[in-house]
Amino acid sequence: MSSDAVTIINLDKITGDGMGNVIVRGVTPDTAMDLRRQVKITQGRNFESGKTEIIVGTSIAKRYKGTQLGQKIKFASRDWEVVGIFNAEKSGFESEIWGDVDQMMGAFNRQAYSTVTLRLADIKQFPAFQSRFQSEPRLNAFEPKNEKKYFEDQSQGLGTFLKVLGLVITIIFSFGAMIGAMITMYASVSNRTVEIGTLRSLGFKRRSVLLAFLLEALFIAIIGGLLGVFLASFLQTITISTINFATFSDLAFGFSLSASIVVSSMIFAVIMGIIGGFLPAVRAARLQIVGALRGE
Repeated sequence: MSSDAVTIINLDKITGDGMGNVIVRGVTPDTAMDLRRQVKITQGRNFESGKTEIIVGTSIAKRYKGTQLGQKIKFASRDWEVVGIFNAEKSGFESEIWGDVDQMMGAFNRQAYSTVTLRLADIKQFPAFQSRFQSEPRLNAFEPKNEKKYFEDQSQGLGTFLKVLGLVITIIFSFGAMIGAMITMYASVSNRTVEIGTLRSLGFKRRSVLLAFLLEALFIAIIGGLLGVFLASFLQTITISTINFATFSDLAFGFSLSASIVVSSMIFAVIMGIIGGFLPAVRAARLQIVGALRGE
């Protein structure tokens, strides 16, 4: 079990563009990392109990002054030495500073813990644990939550904002892409009227011409979709920081390209190709044989 004390401090950014809010988490040294196994020390060592030592997430070390290994930062009227840097599989913990909970409680004059974290022997026991917890009158002021669900709830506002922003941008660019595909296919039809007339004179039906141009548009859309997925894969190397609306602290996040996203993107590309190529394909199918052979 780990008893945590959480607060927020201000630190200067390395880029020199002001200060940012950073979460400082006091944790129980011996058990905090056992409970959160995704947290791994990548440089230095873990802090020692009873000392004003801290470890910082990789996102913090990259963005804030004085948070590099071996340096010191001052907050709560004490100097804290950075003895380690950790990553947490790109979770929100990488945007935090950790130190000994007893030292933090004393430095910030805190009388109560913010959270208590524990691991059940089996996740299936959580409903029973939750029911037992809520039946205890002395604990009515508190709420038991799965830690992952707790952080998801905290970032829900930010997540909704990013989803809406992404949806708006997607709609705008998709509309532009469909218009571009339509213009390209109209130009292709105009440049190939003689070929279309030849095909019609050889006995190809209108639906065959329609299908041919739809398949061409579909092929272009698939190529564009694959190229887009390839370029988007490089976003996984980029980390972006923003404000968590729930805590008003700086939160770093990255992009993750999953198989479901790739499939959804390709389906979307196919739909855009069909919509963008349908009207030009209809125009090609409706061309009169004589006029098409004349290039009209």
